[in-house]
Amino acid sequence: MQDQMKKIREQGLYRDSFEHDNCGIGAIIDVEGRASHALVDDALSIVENLEHRAGKDAEGKTGDGVGILTQIPHKFFVKKLAEQGVTLPGPRKYGVGMFFFPQNDLDMRQARSMFEIIVRKAGLKLLAWRKVSSDPEVLGTKARECMPNIMQAFIERPAEEMEDIDFDRMLYIVRREFEQSSATTYVPSLSCRTIVYKGMFLVNQLRTFFVDLIDPDYESAIAMVHSRFSTNTMPSWNRAHPNRFLVHNGEINTIRGNADKMLAREETMHTGKFSAEDMT
Repeated sequence: MQDQMKKIREQGLYRDSFEHDNCGIGAIIDVEGRASHALVDDALSIVENLEHRAGKDAEGKTGDGVGILTQIPHKFFVKKLAEQGVTLPGPRKYGVGMFFFPQNDLDMRQARSMFEIIVRKAGLKLLAWRKVSSDPEVLGTKARECMPNIMQAFIERPAEEMEDIDFDRMLYIVRREFEQSSATTYVPSLSCRTIVYKGMFLVNQLRTFFVDLIDPDYESAIAMVHSRFSTNTMPSWNRAHPNRFLVHNGEINTIRGNADKMLAREETMHTGKFSAEDMT
């Protein structure tokens, strides 16, 4: 019987000898590149089945963090921005930023103004701001008490012939300059290709908190999900789902040391993909 069970377990890639207590991740993709809401729904189901890979507080109502990365859902955003009287350009002709602004309204307005100034300085056009639909009532007390003001910014691509990666590099510079100018705001993602929804959730709260994710028009051909198992770092909205593109950074317990090392080396880093003016 034991031999039979072992044979069943080893039919796939799973090996129980590799089991560890740490974060859980999952990814799903349509190989034909066909965006659908069903794929997003399946990705949410993946993370909801990773409860054993996600930490929670003693009360059992606040999680270490859960998130999802998808393609930008163009059809969904066209619909939502039309409700604000804003007409979006075609797919990937704009970038979307997800922002965790401070709870204080004055601090939020100051951070928004700073971002708008940086966008204009970069020669880009801010099309609109959007308040992200959410249901804070599903959260535990700790997560709700420190919940940020969650908003999205839409930025128009400056040139039709510009490649996606070139536009994303411009948005990267904007994000980094903003992060250095506003210590009170966190930017989960800013890209013309992908977007991140995340928070200090239990695994089943990602779907119920973000109303966007259950809209039938929210479609993607790729999705990556992550449930965080924090060990010796405190959970936070910022640290949930530590992915802006498509790689999981593993253990982030040395996050302060890693960040300090990167900051110490910033002035000596160089790449031909950015101009000298961009890097100043």
